[in-house]
Amino acid sequence: MSRDNAEAVLGKAYDVVLLRRLWPFVAKHPRLLLASILLMPCSIALELAQPYIVKLALVNHIAVGETAGLGLLALLYTALVIGYSVSSYFEQSNVQLLGQRSMHSLRLAIYDHVLAQRAGFFDRMPVGRLMTRMTNDIENINEMFAQGVVTLLADFVKMAVIVVIMLVLDWQLTLLTFTTLPLLWMLVRYARGAMRRSFREIRLRLAAMNSFVQEHLSGIRVVQFLGRAATAKRQYNDINAAHRDAYLESIRADAAMYAMVEAIGILAIGLVAWFAARRLGADAKSAVVAVGTVAVFIEYINKFFIPVRDLSAKYAVMQGAMAAAERIANLLDTNEPDGTARPLPDGVALPVVATAPALPVDAAVTFNNVTFGYGDDLVLRNVTLAVPRGATVAVVGATGSGKSTLIKLLARLYETQAGHIDLFGSNIANLPLDVVRRRITVVSQDVMLFAGTLYENIALGADIDRSKVTAAVASVGLDTILGARGVDLDTPVRERGSNFSTGERQLIAFCRALVRNPEVLVLDEATAHVDPQAERLIEAGVAALMKDRTTLVIAHRLSTIRNAAMIVVMDKGAVVETGTHDELVARGGMYAALERTFRRHAGE
Repeated sequence: MSRDNAEAVLGKAYDVVLLRRLWPFVAKHPRLLLASILLMPCSIALELAQPYIVKLALVNHIAVGETAGLGLLALLYTALVIGYSVSSYFEQSNVQLLGQRSMHSLRLAIYDHVLAQRAGFFDRMPVGRLMTRMTNDIENINEMFAQGVVTLLADFVKMAVIVVIMLVLDWQLTLLTFTTLPLLWMLVRYARGAMRRSFREIRLRLAAMNSFVQEHLSGIRVVQFLGRAATAKRQYNDINAAHRDAYLESIRADAAMYAMVEAIGILAIGLVAWFAARRLGADAKSAVVAVGTVAVFIEYINKFFIPVRDLSAKYAVMQGAMAAAERIANLLDTNEPDGTARPLPDGVALPVVATAPALPVDAAVTFNNVTFGYGDDLVLRNVTLAVPRGATVAVVGATGSGKSTLIKLLARLYETQAGHIDLFGSNIANLPLDVVRRRITVVSQDVMLFAGTLYENIALGADIDRSKVTAAVASVGLDTILGARGVDLDTPVRERGSNFSTGERQLIAFCRALVRNPEVLVLDEATAHVDPQAERLIEAGVAALMKDRTTLVIAHRLSTIRNAAMIVVMDKGAVVETGTHDELVARGGMYAALERTFRRHAGE
């Protein structure tokens, strides 16, 4: 399904299947739900009793000059008005509170569900779309409660009760009143179609606008460097204008609905008054009864047409909520739990396995004929490799050779499609995810900092003593850099860590690894963006971090590679060379060529 089609999902305005999916989140709050259900008929009864009291006052007292008992009716009417106001207040507040708490539960469920998905899920699902599901779509559902759309059933019940009351009062006037229903049905049908077309167009235009804004804000530096701001402004204006115009049909339908329902209601009142006048008898009593009946019919007609008049707005909200519920249901039905393997694509055959070298039993990490691909093309092909305990092993190779994929598989961000990886003799697929990720810590070149203090960014929610964090900061030399500009562990981190340099963010990543004291340390291009001054400061810290610890390094810096106990050279997803730096240089193969490239880049 294309992005536009995914955003333009339009189902029924009232879908029982989707409402059943939302029901468990509402059912978590039984007291609020029960209170809302009980208050709805109470409010309806208190509201619909008021016109009948007015009729009694007109017919039995005001029209005949009988004051006895009129005061009691006035008190009763006042009590009904006050009772209705109180009941309506508690009904609406309960419904909206129920909505807020239900949406709170739904947000948590979606967030937990998304966090539990494996890395491959996020490769296919754009972050912007996930954000829309977790914010806008939930807000669309919440609007059902905020706009009183969930009371549609109560509106229909009230309209049915009004029809029954009117039939009891005067069946002829009732039938005459509802001769206007065909006009009303045609109007509602027109408005519903217009709202559907408009709503679909609005969703498409909104998706296009969000996509354009996200793309240009993400590439704001390119926009500024290349002077594209004026062009982007013109393009955004066109997209924004299209989004504005998409509302026109909806606006016209809503305005027509409001005006025409009002006119049809007045027409019904006119018909009732005309017919009642034709039935007037010669005696005063029949005239009084007719006036009272017309008065109460006018009240009930107004109350009948008010929900119809508001139907177009509620229809739009309901349709938006059902479309949002369908997209959320699709997201919740997409279940790819973290720690599950993706099968090999159909038609993709594994390469022939050569005789694999014998791997040491006491190795910390072993890759045993590991095969993996993100799509139809395999990235790793029967990789066999052992990382000895306490040793530092460097993995080098051209871009796309599969180096970083090894790390992702080791941390179980992805699962092997063939072969297996052992951690201290145990297949990591048989170990709990939290155990694997507690024993292995990955430090990458892309350091993500979150909102909070520097201490919170190093601890990341773990129960780590502040003294350990302070010691880690000192070990990598970060305290010297931060102290020079008055920054400490309580300093707030701005959005995306903008108040820290690239080198400082890399040092923070080292601190995170130090305080967790992992058995296996993985450095994935971890010093690629560290400037020379910062690199000198962290050399001692990195050495301390790697001491007595198994370390797997993916690096472009020659100094890091040289010191490795073993260097593994990869090409096109396969291991092509292994050995020490001197051995591989003397061999004159692929590593020797890479080493000359490293030297040129390093200026050696």
